[in-house]
Amino acid sequence: MALLTSMVLGLSTLATPTGSDYLFLWTGDEDRAQEDFLVVMDVRDGSPTFGQVITTLPVGERSTVPHHTEHELDASGELFANGFSSQHSFVFDLNEAEKPRLLTSFKPPAPFRRPHSYARLPNGNVLMTLQEQGTGEEVLPGGLIEVTPRGEVVQTVDARDDKVDKRILPYSLAVVPSLNRVVTSSADMHERWVSQAVQVWNLPDLKLVRSISLRPGPTGKEGWDPAEPRVLADGKTVLVSTFSCGLYQMTGLDSDAPFARFVYSFGGGGCALPVVVGNYWVQTVPDQHALVALDISVSLQPREVSRLVFGDEFKPHWISAEPDGNRIVMTGYGPRVMLISIDPATGKLSVVENFRDPGTELPGVSFNRKDWPHGASGSAVPHGAVFSRPKPLPAPEAQATPPQ
Repeated sequence: MALLTSMVLGLSTLATPTGSDYLFLWTGDEDRAQEDFLVVMDVRDGSPTFGQVITTLPVGERSTVPHHTEHELDASGELFANGFSSQHSFVFDLNEAEKPRLLTSFKPPAPFRRPHSYARLPNGNVLMTLQEQGTGEEVLPGGLIEVTPRGEVVQTVDARDDKVDKRILPYSLAVVPSLNRVVTSSADMHERWVSQAVQVWNLPDLKLVRSISLRPGPTGKEGWDPAEPRVLADGKTVLVSTFSCGLYQMTGLDSDAPFARFVYSFGGGGCALPVVVGNYWVQTVPDQHALVALDISVSLQPREVSRLVFGDEFKPHWISAEPDGNRIVMTGYGPRVMLISIDPATGKLSVVENFRDPGTELPGVSFNRKDWPHGASGSAVPHGAVFSRPKPLPAPEAQATPPQ
């Protein structure tokens, strides 16, 4: 927890975050018989309802295939989420956590389709990756779209760059405000083609600076399907993970000739989402049923410091970190959500054991339910998940400085 103490004219104001109170989980009905929905869970330490579902919010559509949300909840208290197959993006107001609201939903402008990931821009708008263009079976490279917080289109750009890769399907993105840059990756959600492209864009005009083809690592495959760029704690260094379990560092982002350097291989394939927690890069490695923490404090020399391995029945996929906290929420490829804690000094990972349903074989909360608050349903599969933003403790009563 960060402690900020300010002394002004003998008055003391304490602003210590209290930790996140809730989890928000973007969830699909597994048999697609009911509407997809947002789940609100209690994660307050010591709460009598810790780990329980507080409420749910159906979105009025079935079979949207709930996929990515923003990677963390914005300071506005609003959250973008995609129903990948429905083409819809949903915008939730989560300022009153126990009374979530659906503000709007919208589709991308033709010919773009398949909204995937979201990131907030310095101007308050949202930048989205769109996997494809085209209609029917024809698939053309996708692009980026900037929208207002209510989904109104500000600008669109085409990601096509045939000189580097004829199948650039934008997947995820990271905004680097200090350098006026955006880094995007390219990977096909439907796994029809392999890409090696990472692109760097200028802000605010979204002019393409350069498309880069990732060089192979030791196995020759580490550069396949760039997945998730993340900005490190210094606010300017970007690492990019790949679905082929490579890790690359972007260099020269503030120049006209940025490039990427291979720095690490997790081994195997299928690597999914990472988070950055201080000096640690935490990565899901589904094919190894593992969550791995790397120390990235020394540039270009990541080293593993912790690893959690789960049973064969659980493959971790999505993770998101608690703002100003030491917990990570994790979902996989089935009806389960888990909490992981990370030691900010050592990077050691551990399972939050009391976040579970009684009698489950694995730690975590099972989403095999028949009593969702919005009505009867069976199993559900959470995907994108984020913590609520911590609230600062109330400032103590001001005390005047005694006379000297």
